[in-house]
Amino acid sequence: MDIRPIRNEEDRRAALEEIERLWNAEPGTDNGDKLEILATLVERYEDARWPVSKMRNDPVDMLHFLIDECGHTQAELGDLLGSRPRASEILNRKRALTVEMIYKISKAWKVPAEILIRPYRLQAA
Repeated sequence: MDIRPIRNEEDRRAALEEIERLWNAEPGTDNGDKLEILATLVERYEDARWPVSKMRNDPVDMLHFLIDECGHTQAELGDLLGSRPRASEILNRKRALTVEMIYKISKAWKVPAEILIRPYRLQAA
């Protein structure tokens, strides 16, 4: 694999596959250096794509960010989750995300599930 900037999800996936292959490389070797560079590139791409600093580190904030800044819509979220009212309940913190919901969002919107599994508070009924 040639080392080049990571500009999209395809580049990110290829880099992650190479990182996995090189995982046990000795530091200071050619493979160790390649691993370090690829990890840095992936981290930079992920930080730019999912800027945690703009959120309170909570899944609902991430969903709002994805809708407001990344071109997704609440209707699209409703389609993923089974209904628009369910999407509204999630976004208004009246219903918790389930594992199945997290899986669907992660896969469809290409956001790491780790961001969506963080604990968060719901509004009291």
